[in-house]
Amino acid sequence: MRLRLKSVFTWTVFGWAFLAAAALPLRATAACQLGKLAELPVTMVNMQPLVSAKINGADVRFVADTGAFFSGITPGNAADLALPLHAAPFGLYVEGVGGSATVSVATVKTLTLAGQDLRQIDFIVGGSEVGASNVGLLGENVLGHVDGDYDLGAGMITLMKPMGCSDYSLAYWDKAKQASAITLEIPDGWRSFERLTPSPVGTAYVNGVRIRVIFDTGASASVLSLRAAGWAGVKPDSPGVTASGLSSGIGRGAVETWIAPFDSFKIGDEEIKHTKLRIGRIGIDGVDMMLGADFFLSHHVYVANSQHKIYFTYNGGPVFDLSASRPAAEPPALAAAAGPQGADEPKDAESYSRRGQARLQRHDLSGALADLDHAVSLAPAEPRYLQERAVAHVVNKQPLLARQDLDQAVTLNADFVPARLDRGEMRLQSHDEVGALADLDAVDRLSAKAADIRLTLGQLYSELNRYDRAVMQLDLWIKAHPVDSRQFIALNGRCWARGQLGEALQQALSDCNAALRLKRAAGTLDSRGLVELRLGAYDKAITDYDAALALEPKMAWSLYGRGLAKIRTGHATEGQADMAAASALDGTLPAVAKARGLFPTP
Repeated sequence: MRLRLKSVFTWTVFGWAFLAAAALPLRATAACQLGKLAELPVTMVNMQPLVSAKINGADVRFVADTGAFFSGITPGNAADLALPLHAAPFGLYVEGVGGSATVSVATVKTLTLAGQDLRQIDFIVGGSEVGASNVGLLGENVLGHVDGDYDLGAGMITLMKPMGCSDYSLAYWDKAKQASAITLEIPDGWRSFERLTPSPVGTAYVNGVRIRVIFDTGASASVLSLRAAGWAGVKPDSPGVTASGLSSGIGRGAVETWIAPFDSFKIGDEEIKHTKLRIGRIGIDGVDMMLGADFFLSHHVYVANSQHKIYFTYNGGPVFDLSASRPAAEPPALAAAAGPQGADEPKDAESYSRRGQARLQRHDLSGALADLDHAVSLAPAEPRYLQERAVAHVVNKQPLLARQDLDQAVTLNADFVPARLDRGEMRLQSHDEVGALADLDAVDRLSAKAADIRLTLGQLYSELNRYDRAVMQLDLWIKAHPVDSRQFIALNGRCWARGQLGEALQQALSDCNAALRLKRAAGTLDSRGLVELRLGAYDKAITDYDAALALEPKMAWSLYGRGLAKIRTGHATEGQADMAAASALDGTLPAVAKARGLFPTP
């Protein structure tokens, strides 16, 4: 996430001077002393590096985000934490993939991080949620005023204090002397932000073309800008380029991305030949590519703000996560790999858990399961490790083992929301509707009104055909997340649920219209068609169903709804043909539609 401003930004950023006296010698020479200021254990979830903290005594987790120069909390979480808001300086807004958003400010009385209490700390409040399991971002005002040692593959970020090391390599772990070093730059558009410690930016090469890259742990996947891809001779319609879906960020919008082949990608002394990269509109001034958490997982990275350099070594495995476009092949690895360097074997359950989560994100399933097995064996009464292993079992296509772990986690702690939610979804998939409903109701009871998880609850209740409960969940989520890249999902979901219920149809129509203004999608056109059918606006319903089917020709509900609308406008033969085609795609649909009061005649 980037913060942009037009007015003078005068807030005081805080550093880690309070820990300087406790610095521990990590490397010593006659001239150079390198010590630790703070260790931040990291858990990788959905390609996000999460660190634990407390806000006014409440346990929270943040995304460690080197791409954000100021820390932020999302609106729903600020409401959940009962943080009072006040106006931000004039002209301040957040910017990232998906657009920009206006912000407020929350002052946290006590932020506890790495065992230290920090008082009266300001956070930006605004933009999209950054994940259901965290409250916001820890940006460069926390991470960037000292050196940062990022070993995400081992589950650790260490804030460092070098003394007398200006002429030394700070890749202290690099016994093979293979570390690359590149100089940190400040893009022209960021000159006014220099005193605020802008995010780390360096140089790389794509097909031999020089580009600027931002080292951005907050980005789950690395993305090359369309402009820079064009410089390298690659466009979305070039041979071999495939669509890879939408990526969302801090604003309301979502951007389309593609996976494209390139002759080479080179950074420092490392080069990948004949590789593929994700490309899209990243929308960050002065930057051509985001090197995200996938790059950090495959490298040990030392951000030497003290020297304006970055050191890194390759750990092995895929460098870029291209999972949206897989299944054919794993992401590319470097041609020559030295393997992990300096990695110590975990000594406790939590360390095994963190490394297991990191391995899972890198698609190393056997390694992840081995580590999570260790975590469970060392701490069998901790439900979180069982839930984490269940997720790995699901990815490894072992649903029975996953279910056993989730059952045991819930037995240990019936109020452990992640296990309840995961088990509810598994029960839903196995058609255990009674069990699924019991788990979802428990999650509903245990979750705060403004919790991000309510969007997921709304979707799952809808899949259970409990549309009244879906509307309740989506009402809560939409109110607490007014500026979020997933607004169109929630609005469409509420429109669909109300359409199924046949209630509050004008509100449903308003929701669908708002969702379509954010994104034109087949599912939303289908939802609006249903609402128009309910309202008796048959011609409009047919138009929307036509548009939906043009995008997705095998949408059974669109075919069935269009058939009903055609019959009601006097085109019985065409309507019956549509309904027959829908029934061929989904044999249960006629009975479901009948139960919803949707008949060939009004």
